[in-house]
Amino acid sequence: MRNDGFDEFVAGWSARLLRSAYLLTGDRGLAEDLVQDVYERLYVAWPRVADPAAYAHRALTRQAINRWRLRSRRPQESAFGLEHDRPDHRADAATAYHERAVVVAALRALTARQRTVVVLRFFADLSEADAAAAMGCSVGTVKSQTARALARLRTVLPAIDDTHLTPEARS
Repeated sequence: MRNDGFDEFVAGWSARLLRSAYLLTGDRGLAEDLVQDVYERLYVAWPRVADPAAYAHRALTRQAINRWRLRSRRPQESAFGLEHDRPDHRADAATAYHERAVVVAALRALTARQRTVVVLRFFADLSEADAAAAMGCSVGTVKSQTARALARLRTVLPAIDDTHLTPEARS
């Protein structure tokens, strides 16, 4: 079969790519569309792709940036789905809902490029070099955009805890 390994890649990476896409767009439906577009491109290119994860992140980032350019407006507000509706999970679901809403609102306060670098570096857990490759820019640009984004997030979220960040990201 032509797609040897493609199905396994999709199964193993879907949740992670969807989370990144959601954080980039702020909308579950747009995120799902974005990931689907990336999978279509990846399927066509699969025989030539050496590193599917890097290809998928790069394609996801570029697709998100292209959508921002085409729409020339910020993502629309979306409803956050609650995974659990059972009474014993309502408090946890409400907390999760609130945390997601706070994170997405904070990300919306960033420029598109800053949002992209934060998602790639801290949510997709890419290195500076991998984020630069995905964004099509230099490592220096990733570093400067990360610093600006974190500074902006600190003003939007004054209680942000940066103890989990790398030393260069804290400065």
